[in-house]
Amino acid sequence: MKRIFLTCAALLFSSQALADECASASTQLEMNRCAAAQYQAADKKLNETYQSAIKRAQPPQRELLQKAQVAWIALRDADCALIRSGTEGGSVQPMIASQCLTDKTNETRSIFSLRCCNVKRVI
Repeated sequence: MKRIFLTCAALLFSSQALADECASASTQLEMNRCAAAQYQAADKKLNETYQSAIKRAQPPQRELLQKAQVAWIALRDADCALIRSGTEGGSVQPMIASQCLTDKTNETRSIFSLRCCNVKRVI
């Protein structure tokens, strides 16, 4: 229990530090880097949630969960490709791509978190 609390506290403080740093970004390069770092943080949280669900799932559910995750990644990537296509070649494109990935990842993590705790009953 103590380990979980410390992990959550570390994530909270690192997320806050990242948010503060990104709020002061003034060049496109800085904004691109911040957006990429935000995506990496969101992806890490989603992966932790996913691993927790995989551990709790029964074998048939585990296979379905893995298939759903693969399908979601394909949908996320295709959707973000469409969204960033309007900025092709521009300096803002990396930021738009990262923001899309972050948004999709956070949305899925929110839904996934609800299912994670009840994976044996829901999935």
